[in-house]
Amino acid sequence: MEFIKTKFDGAWTVQPVVHGDERGFFLESYSSKDFQTAGITASFVQDNHSLSVAPGVLRGLHLQRPPFAQSKIIRVIRGAMFDVIVDLRAHSPTFGQWEGFEMTETNFSMLFVPHGFAHGFCTLAPRTEVIYKVDTPYAPLYEGGIRWNDPDIGIQWPNDAPILSEKDKCLPFFKDFISPF
Repeated sequence: MEFIKTKFDGAWTVQPVVHGDERGFFLESYSSKDFQTAGITASFVQDNHSLSVAPGVLRGLHLQRPPFAQSKIIRVIRGAMFDVIVDLRAHSPTFGQWEGFEMTETNFSMLFVPHGFAHGFCTLAPRTEVIYKVDTPYAPLYEGGIRWNDPDIGIQWPNDAPILSEKDKCLPFFKDFISPF
């Protein structure tokens, strides 16, 4: 596996070694040894799987507050998405900044997101499926988020009229967010 630094301290894109031939492919999507060698010591406790039927589905920007903050490893297994993380660590030099990554079933790219970030994605293809590992179980009382189109963050999404859940339409703006990280 190749671990590639993002602009954020602690966040990485991960490129697995893909062995392919006329039959298909094989890859190792997670190795605790490789992640620990890269300095990532999160211990994953849960796998999640989402399906977005249409292109333009936007999920996020989501987070969980301490003590249930989550680190994640995110991977597209079918389709394509534009994946975004926003640094919410109040004392970070990149606080409030975002970075986006195109992740597809054919580029095999993964993203490791540490505690202290909001995360969201917009699908680029029909029937996009995403799987992700988390190091802390979901805790509904500690969930939160930031509005997907917050003008202070300025994310350049690939779709300016996405399909949103009712919950995501009502998330607060960044200026009203008090960082617990």
